[in-house]
Amino acid sequence: MTDLARPRRSALYMPASNAKAVEKARTLDADVIILDLEDAVAPEMKPAAREAAVAAVKAGGFGPREIVIRTNGLDTPWGADDLKAAAEAGPDAVLVPKVNDAADVHAYDAALHAAPIHTRLWTMIETAKAAFHLWEIGEAAKTTRLSAWVMGVNDLAKEMRARQTPGREAFLPILSLAVAAARGHGLSILDGVHNDIEDLAALEAVCGQAVDFGFDGKTLIHPKHLPICNRVFSPSDDEIAWSQAVIAAFAAPENAGKGALRVEGKMAERLHLAQAQRLVAVSEAIAARTAG
Repeated sequence: MTDLARPRRSALYMPASNAKAVEKARTLDADVIILDLEDAVAPEMKPAAREAAVAAVKAGGFGPREIVIRTNGLDTPWGADDLKAAAEAGPDAVLVPKVNDAADVHAYDAALHAAPIHTRLWTMIETAKAAFHLWEIGEAAKTTRLSAWVMGVNDLAKEMRARQTPGREAFLPILSLAVAAARGHGLSILDGVHNDIEDLAALEAVCGQAVDFGFDGKTLIHPKHLPICNRVFSPSDDEIAWSQAVIAAFAAPENAGKGALRVEGKMAERLHLAQAQRLVAVSEAIAARTAG
């Protein structure tokens, strides 16, 4: 399974300082667990949270879930120690905050030099400055561990002094450009959190919007949001059937070398074949998780 075919429908933030929450994370139906050392942890608890995150990663028991540690920034009193400890722990990825440009990516990559090769670098896209350096930040993936972005709409709203409306109108240009830049550099990209824990209808709507934009999944702040997020970001039965038909059509001997075909009354080009193959790979990975 390639990195881009790995299901990342739901990425749940869990405060690393909360032992019960971390233990519960081992049983939740989340594709990604983010052990948070930053926003969810009070300053006086950060050293203890760091130790707890490292212990949790080393203890394992998370099954097929991807395990990520979100550190504090290098410009904080805790960032350097967080990065050193995360590198030693060797999670699937380390998520770092408030990246503004490619220089920041390289600084974080250098701080993770001792991490195992499988540990990837994920960065938050959550500053006004980053919005104008998206392509440059993505390009850093060529020479670093960078493999995914996570949108931080709350921090963007704070910097922009923008209102967070149900339709997220103030952020649509940035969200769209971030997806385009991520895809241009082969990166995964996750949408930001939904703040209203109880408004599940609004959550479903914003998940649907994120799917329309092309996001791989969404970051979450409460387990209650997992079922909706997983369902909305999963390929539908119709999408799977169409993708399988496209793959079968291009595999037929009589269609060898053809660049475009008519499949079930629709035109399918070679670019649709690549999309179909990825969608089927994701659906198979989801099915395998469910069966397990």
